[in-house]
Amino acid sequence: MKPLVDVVIPVFNAARTVRSAIESIQHQTVRNIGIIVVDDGSTDDTPNILREIAAGDERVWILRQKNRGISDARNAGLAECRAELVAWLDADDLSAPDRLERQSEYLQANPDCAAVSGGVRYIDEAGRFQGLISPRIPPETADALWIPAKEPYLLQPFLMVRRTIMETLGGYRHLIYSEDSDLCWRMQEMGRLHVMEDLLGDYRLHTSSVSSRSIVNGRIMAMSSQLVAISAMRRRSGQPDLSFTREKAARFRSVEKLSDMFAVGCEDLSGEEIDHLEIAASAKLIELASCRPYELDIDDCRFIHSAVRKHVQRVSRANRSALFRSCAGTAARLLQQGLFREAGALLSPRLYPMAAARWALRTLASPAHIVRLRESLGRAPNVLIK
Repeated sequence: MKPLVDVVIPVFNAARTVRSAIESIQHQTVRNIGIIVVDDGSTDDTPNILREIAAGDERVWILRQKNRGISDARNAGLAECRAELVAWLDADDLSAPDRLERQSEYLQANPDCAAVSGGVRYIDEAGRFQGLISPRIPPETADALWIPAKEPYLLQPFLMVRRTIMETLGGYRHLIYSEDSDLCWRMQEMGRLHVMEDLLGDYRLHTSSVSSRSIVNGRIMAMSSQLVAISAMRRRSGQPDLSFTREKAARFRSVEKLSDMFAVGCEDLSGEEIDHLEIAASAKLIELASCRPYELDIDDCRFIHSAVRKHVQRVSRANRSALFRSCAGTAARLLQQGLFREAGALLSPRLYPMAAARWALRTLASPAHIVRLRESLGRAPNVLIK
């Protein structure tokens, strides 16, 4: 029987989590499904685990290939799909038992909808709930002109999309860390995107995830994410689209400094697009550094300061205010860590008062300061000050 949904699970060295991930799909309330697992060149015990799982469930199909990255793995799985609906799951995440049922029912009832995702609980590497739920940002609020771009984002490991749309788009393109954002921009041009209110599963947070591993990866993500927004603006204005090739992706990987990545990204852009990329990528790196375990270095700060100084007048008043707040907040964080040169390189003099106020607020709210304040009042450190 032709499956209602095919689920594609890309896997690379996920021996610790892949069994539970696949089981969360095997135990779905929708039974008429295909499970296509793409082993992207694993070197740990993953291949043995996959063979064992496939031997006990005829719905599971294992496809093994040399390591080529997440985009190629997902595209290889897509090529094997027969169902009208395609869902994704990553090898370390868990789907709720009725996830596929709820998503497929929504797409069947809403033919104008191209793809759907939903909310998730955040769990740690050991599977413990972290008390946080993913934000649900309506895709229709996307704005490619905002600095940095507001993306029409659907969480990829919990995405369900119509197969014909994926095939029309040609699957994922060759981007580093932003292939999912690029897909969302392109899907939005094929139909409505929707984020369900439902919790669809558990999303595992890793301190060593690719996007959190280093500031170099953050710079690549900042540049790539804003290039795909420029790409979307081109298509929507009838201009030729940007091309994202393996060779260009390799060139991004070959450099480390933000200025060098910017030089690679500028190729094939107009002068106006180059100006937009410079300030948009700067703003995106500020955003990423605020929630990742890495920090801006002195060259990043100088690049960002220069970009803001040169191009801030092209930004709307509301966007400008948000950008100044982000810069001041970042400088306050740098000051709190004792990175005075970096903070000074980031800011223009007009932002000094705002950064100082942010630094004072962060310092007063720090746990160490609260303990000292309690002690000065003669209170035990574990007694709350009301």
